[in-house]
Amino acid sequence: MVDGRSYSGQIRGNSVDIVEGDPFSGIISQIRLSYPVERVKFLPPFAPKKLWCIGRNYVGHVKELEHEIPSEPLVFLKATSSIIGANDFIRIPAWAGTIHYEGELAVVIGKGGKNISEEEAYEHVLGYTIMNDVTARALQNKDGQWTRAKSFDTFGPLGPAILLTKELPKETRVVTRLNGRVVQDGAIEQMIFPIPRLISHISRFAALEEGDIISTGTPQGVGEIKAGDLIEVEIEPIGMLKNICSE
Repeated sequence: MVDGRSYSGQIRGNSVDIVEGDPFSGIISQIRLSYPVERVKFLPPFAPKKLWCIGRNYVGHVKELEHEIPSEPLVFLKATSSIIGANDFIRIPAWAGTIHYEGELAVVIGKGGKNISEEEAYEHVLGYTIMNDVTARALQNKDGQWTRAKSFDTFGPLGPAILLTKELPKETRVVTRLNGRVVQDGAIEQMIFPIPRLISHISRFAALEEGDIISTGTPQGVGEIKAGDLIEVEIEPIGMLKNICSE
């Protein structure tokens, strides 16, 4: 968004080029206008149809929460109404108890399918973005199921952009900073269930659609956020998702 108007954009160095189209139907790369990054407000890259999330997908995170390593992917849905963009405020409700950050790599599905094999999984990937799966931890433990704890308004920071590629290097790292201090740093090769397995597993019981997101789980190091905190999730090939917490 620039000067109150929304556009499709393509990042080029420290500039954002205004382009036509979108990542799903195709981007016309002819440059209409270009703005410096600092002048652009990044909205969520798109409106997902479904927001699939994976719990306990890094061994370190499983251990820090004192759970058993799952025998198959632990899948849940997070309300798409929770989604906000980069630099938007995460609202911390005073009554909800401890609120945790969870920095994650998110897969954007570009081609739908049912019963997708692991060998064909990457053919269904459009690209990748960043998710902060903000969680009301006390309510998650109290409820026994996770819908309320994960789906508060503003608990789904997403962005700042989509990296259009089928596969990321295995050494790609998810790095989260709280007020400038690194609190999470995990390589995606540490996932218990890698991306092809997640795509295949979900598609066995629910058809994946173009525009679905699969947020792939968080590395160890989750912790509390409070009003006034700055939380940043960085995945180097994609960028940095930055949000400030408020009451």
